[in-house]
Amino acid sequence: QVQLVESGGELVQAGDSLRLSCTASERTFGGYAVAWFRQGPGKEREFVAAINWSGDSTLYADSVKGRFTISRDNGKKTAYLQMNSLKPEDTAVYYCAAGGRIAALDYEYAHWGQGTQVTIPS
Repeated sequence: QVQLVESGGELVQAGDSLRLSCTASERTFGGYAVAWFRQGPGKEREFVAAINWSGDSTLYADSVKGRFTISRDNGKKTAYLQMNSLKPEDTAVYYCAAGGRIAALDYEYAHWGQGTQVTIPS
């Protein structure tokens, strides 16, 4: 069972940048695809970005393409979400998830973190 812990969420201003981290408890993290999902106030959870086990394949939601970058360091058992040009609509709890293959669907991911809050006031 891989345990995931997100960190880095905070309140920032529109236009600012923020980097989220997702650290795993197991070395087997290197064999998993990793994704970030988010759930805004009053909204359903939505896909943000995903990366395959080796880091050479990525997926992005249209709403974040060009602004967010997902990456990973398997040696550190950590994945990252670099978020630039943040907007108030990016306000959400951001969740890290690990699964067997890169995908944009939440049911593809068996392991989930508890989430980290990102707030961008309007």
